[in-house]
Amino acid sequence: MNPALSCNKETLAVRKSGVKQKVYRIIDANLNRSREGLRICEEIARFVLDDKRLTEEFKGLRHKITGCIKFYPARLQDIISARDSGRDVGRGRQTMERRRKDWKGLSLANMERVKESLRALEEFSKLIDNKIADRFKRLRFKAYEAEKKLVARF
Repeated sequence: MNPALSCNKETLAVRKSGVKQKVYRIIDANLNRSREGLRICEEIARFVLDDKRLTEEFKGLRHKITGCIKFYPARLQDIISARDSGRDVGRGRQTMERRRKDWKGLSLANMERVKESLRALEEFSKLIDNKIADRFKRLRFKAYEAEKKLVARF
């Protein structure tokens, strides 16, 4: 019998737990990334564009993402405990992240972060609960609409 295939219930639970921790680590990183990107866009809408509606739209999206946390079977504390920032192999700044020409470039770069992280949240949430994944999908499409309104102000 192949030893990799044979295991008792306890070993199987540990393997599943290890995978769950990795998924929660991904979810934690993308929750942060999406909300951080929206906060940058919110600040641009508020202080650069003086656009109250757009500011509220970005803020609302950010709060809706935070609201999705309660639908995970884990508590926020458990999701955060999966974080391992110190050993994150991707934590260094990328060359593209160092270059920002103006507030327009800053807003576009951050909207890309938001959309990509919402997609990651959608996909990895499918491993936990499709209803949560559907929430992130709807938020991703709302982000597309908010981006369109932001770009119209360029």
